[in-house]
Amino acid sequence: MKILVSNDDGIFALGLRTLATSMAEAGYEVTVVAPDRERSATGHGLTIHQPLRAEAIENVFPPQVKAWSCSGTPADCVKLALGALLTEPPDLVVSGINHGANLGTDVLYSGTVSAAMEGIMEGISSIAFSLTTYKSGDFATAGKFAQTLVAQIAKEPLPTLMLLNVNVPPIDWSELTGVIVTRQGIRRYFDSFQKRVDPRGKTYYWLAGEAIEEVDQLDDPQLASHVLTDVQGIQQNYITITPLQYNLTNIAGINCLETRTFSL
Repeated sequence: MKILVSNDDGIFALGLRTLATSMAEAGYEVTVVAPDRERSATGHGLTIHQPLRAEAIENVFPPQVKAWSCSGTPADCVKLALGALLTEPPDLVVSGINHGANLGTDVLYSGTVSAAMEGIMEGISSIAFSLTTYKSGDFATAGKFAQTLVAQIAKEPLPTLMLLNVNVPPIDWSELTGVIVTRQGIRRYFDSFQKRVDPRGKTYYWLAGEAIEEVDQLDDPQLASHVLTDVQGIQQNYITITPLQYNLTNIAGINCLETRTFSL
């Protein structure tokens, strides 16, 4: 099986090396195309007003892994890989392992999720992996589960095209409660802009803030209320798997608006 690996933390990130190495050790044909620098929280941005540059990378990954750094965003990396760098499309796109959670509404900002979403948009099954902490740099549990999950999907492919957003708690394998399929939660952040002055006396602002709560909002009558959110699952030491799609149509909204009359 051919696997394309990308991320948003950059080509030299430990999480990326862990993911690529775990895939190579499992015997897959692995290609890495990742940003040449930190590209977190870039969402699904694309580079259209300047050229993209790709540089072959050596002595970072196992010798059987082909790797490039790309001057663009995570979505650029996958798009460039599929459109120019690879001679054949991969069977799977995997992104991560992100250093930090991608839970709830984080997925709208996440470059990790967007790299995987670009694979889905090109008709290729994709997985985004994240370690739900910034404090620990131990990706062993996440890397081991990545191997396990990809092996399961190789034996039994997903029935429909979807992105699996996987979040792994920062604990040892023996401490995991298990693996659970979840729905996307809603996280709210306390955002603050720190006002600072640079050495030349000019004012600049630095976005800070942290997640302060999760809003448990279930607005899909077709989904059972007992299905946990990804945030709840992580709090209970589960590895969470949340299926995502790029079609953002609000079906309930269509049904609601059809009863109204709009005019010019």
